[in-house]
Amino acid sequence: MHARFLALHRAESPLLIANVWDAASAALWQHAGAPALVTGSAALAWACGHADGGALPREALLQKVHDIVRVAAVPVSIDVEDGYSDAPEIVASLVREVAEAGAVGINLEDGSGDPDLLVAKIKAIRTALGDTPLFINARTDVYLRGMASGEAAVKMSVERLARYAEAGADGAFVPGLASADEIATVASGTTLPLNVMTVPGLPSLAELQLAGVRRISAGPALFQHAYAAGLQATRQFLAGDMARGLDTAMPYGELNELFAAAG
Repeated sequence: MHARFLALHRAESPLLIANVWDAASAALWQHAGAPALVTGSAALAWACGHADGGALPREALLQKVHDIVRVAAVPVSIDVEDGYSDAPEIVASLVREVAEAGAVGINLEDGSGDPDLLVAKIKAIRTALGDTPLFINARTDVYLRGMASGEAAVKMSVERLARYAEAGADGAFVPGLASADEIATVASGTTLPLNVMTVPGLPSLAELQLAGVRRISAGPALFQHAYAAGLQATRQFLAGDMARGLDTAMPYGELNELFAAAG
């Protein structure tokens, strides 16, 4: 699975990776044709009843990893936020458990912290894993957190990604990056396959491919869309509309067959 996941980052077209948050979304997005799956920190935390931003308990994360991997027949990557600790050895221990559960990759972010810390975490993970392959997608939040803008943001992102690559990262994730020119500059400035996230104003798939993007994540958008539809249908039902809000539901038999096949 790891080799398959790695190859998807080297394919002619960018990898469109659908974000999931539980076994149901994993099975459904896979059924829709997703070539790989990745959890998003926000969606997974919300699905567990927690806010995004490092609040998810370790046990809850690992349970979700096992649930998702159990139904998945495609590569699975897990967003571990910042590793839920500032101690590299603790982060490495968590990531080892994620890998042992069957995930072939992780997202690991620097947040607003010193890049030295993410460098130390990546090195600790590589040491803890030994020969076990794992795709480390190093995420820098320069754009997402507004730490800089324009040329300064590009420069800071490229500098951080260079350090993460040297430490042992396999991919570069820059959420919030949306300008075609800046995307192209960042992509050409890193040796790692560049991952961007869907945000308003993001260029088209063809433009992103031309700019050098190798992976595109949906982020929390699929969760937000799914639960917006569910909320609307529930409101209609509670208002006494017994049919209109439920007329687009998937057939029971199709859903049940899908999960029966997943084991």
